[in-house]
Amino acid sequence: MSFRESVRVALTAIRANRLRSGLTVLGVVIGVMSVVLLVAVGSGARAVVTAGVEDLGSNLLLVAPGTFEFGQAPTRSQFTLGDVEDLSRQLGERARVAGSIASGERVRSDTGAAFTSVIGVTADFTDVVNRPIARGEFLNESDIATARRVAVLGASAADGLFGGIDPIARQITVGGLRYRVIGTVEPLGSALGVDRDSQVYIPLTAAQRLFGIRTIDTLFVRGADRADLDGVAETVEQVLGERFGSDEFSILSQDEILGVAGRILDTLTLVLAAIAGISLLVGGIGVSNIMLVSVSERTREIGLRKALGARTPEITRQFLVEAIVLCGIGGLLGAATGIGLSYVADRFTPVPAQVTGWSVALAFGVSVAVGVIFGVFPARRAGRLDPVTALRRE
Repeated sequence: MSFRESVRVALTAIRANRLRSGLTVLGVVIGVMSVVLLVAVGSGARAVVTAGVEDLGSNLLLVAPGTFEFGQAPTRSQFTLGDVEDLSRQLGERARVAGSIASGERVRSDTGAAFTSVIGVTADFTDVVNRPIARGEFLNESDIATARRVAVLGASAADGLFGGIDPIARQITVGGLRYRVIGTVEPLGSALGVDRDSQVYIPLTAAQRLFGIRTIDTLFVRGADRADLDGVAETVEQVLGERFGSDEFSILSQDEILGVAGRILDTLTLVLAAIAGISLLVGGIGVSNIMLVSVSERTREIGLRKALGARTPEITRQFLVEAIVLCGIGGLLGAATGIGLSYVADRFTPVPAQVTGWSVALAFGVSVAVGVIFGVFPARRAGRLDPVTALRRE
């Protein structure tokens, strides 16, 4: 019996038992779909994080207290406004420096209220961290020096607090204190899981009074260009190292942030793929069980074929091809379903999903391999049946 004939016989057997074959294929479909979908979610998360970091700019340094690790509790900061001023003097024209502190606060206006992130910043923040102004103006040095109670709203914060009303020169309340709105920021979208459009910016000194602290959470340093970034980092390390010691802070470039985040997301994607792989394993066990049932039901057919001259390898190949065809069909349907669901998730839900070619190819390849691995035992059992005993089976 040729391979083409084996495939034809396998398809005939599958059509003859549509319900059983359909349930078998369903297990493989779910497994392959899970692999494609979960890997797409992991890849989508990586793309979102990468885009968020790249949006900060390739010539930006982030200075954080302690040893920086994603998922690690933040170290208590010792940075002060004096450090921002010292770095600005030392770096001169080579870079611009900004500082920030943040806290989740309930913000109210005469027309609405929202729980949002209130960020105290220095005057250069909008230039250093790319916050283009849509209307009005940003905070200036005088606002920082006098701790003036003024605020700049993100796009969605302005909509949530004032709806369609122009917020400029209107009042908001934060922590029981009134702040006058002097500007709004262009829509920015989300980055690193943070909705930048829902943020409210106030002078750093006013935020320190509001939060009851004297320190700064994070320093941002933007170099004149990427080529000068190493020299800027050395100056920052020297200035801060003299005061705190080199182990008390971390200086991170775009590449380093992407490296840390990438390792975490790669692990996440691998874990998701492994979880989905369990579904494929369960589907493979289902294929093996169904093929064993098929061998039992078709014992007389096998005996007749062997009595007419079919050899053991041909019988074995027939059942093995049947298992592979079942898993191949399941793999194609599962891949198509996974791609479709990934598109739906990315398009209509907050979950990012980005289908990768390697995950589709891997999932389909594994589904075929499942057919081979879990089809071998039933196929060998069918091929080894004694024709006389098989023909006598009721």
